[in-house]
Amino acid sequence: MHNLVTALKAAAESTRLRLLSLCSSSDLTVSELTQILGQSQPRVSRHLKLLHQAGLLDRQREGSWVYFGLASEGPAADLARTLVESMPLNDPILALDLERLQQVFEVRKKKTEAYFQKNAQHWNQIRSLYVDEAEVERALVELIQDETVESLLDIGTGTGRILELFSKRVTKLIGIDSSCDMLQIARATLARKRIKNCLLRRCDMYHLPFPRESFQAVTIHQVLHFAGKPLEVLREAARVLNPGGLIFLADFEEHPLEELRTEHAHRWLGFHSETLQAWLREVGLEPEEHVSLTGGTLSVGVWTARQSVTNRDSK
Repeated sequence: MHNLVTALKAAAESTRLRLLSLCSSSDLTVSELTQILGQSQPRVSRHLKLLHQAGLLDRQREGSWVYFGLASEGPAADLARTLVESMPLNDPILALDLERLQQVFEVRKKKTEAYFQKNAQHWNQIRSLYVDEAEVERALVELIQDETVESLLDIGTGTGRILELFSKRVTKLIGIDSSCDMLQIARATLARKRIKNCLLRRCDMYHLPFPRESFQAVTIHQVLHFAGKPLEVLREAARVLNPGGLIFLADFEEHPLEELRTEHAHRWLGFHSETLQAWLREVGLEPEEHVSLTGGTLSVGVWTARQSVTNRDSK
């Protein structure tokens, strides 16, 4: 009862209700919220602190930036969503806030376009070596379409494309990455496409900040060849996977292109399917399907592996 009263008191102020409404659309920084509300940064920060302490907002640090989003878990999360859903759509102040929010999204979009333009040559050079990415995505979708998945973790989410791809099939998705730049791009993309069931977090793929058995599915898309310790990445992925849950792994199959290591920071020149499947078994997963996609110098493999439904502690 005390927590509910605290949350209601924190929300019972017009500016804080506006903040809840805005943060339900996307994770936003203090400076972005200050720009939208037209209030001083200390005042906005004070309101955000109260909402966060009451459990109505999540707070996530990414480098020098701090993002606030509607609470995803905890006793006040349902209340936060209920309050946002109860706000009048025709309120002129909220309408103006949303109009200014679109201006923030446009700024993000321009930064994203500048980043892609700067790195286009690098990415196009690698993409020219293998099958169209749309085929890889189709293979992933076909493998997941017969599964009932409520929660999914995307490790090394990059631009957030996998989150976008599965956002209509999965109730709750979380994308993690160690790069603040990539998370900003993913955040801009998801906001622009009005995708609200995805969360983004900056963290280390070797030390995931989630308890064991937190997700029904885990995706690792074109990430493992950058990993210094791929077996440890798979071990962490297996740890957070529910019994009966699936890992979806897409990466290059074994190849001889040494220049990808020297010029593009690839730690591994793809993976032999038998090696990868042995690693999956070593971390307690049972390999299932393997699809090999060819269409260029490099072949892309898509693998699935399932967590045992038996008690892992008994092993």
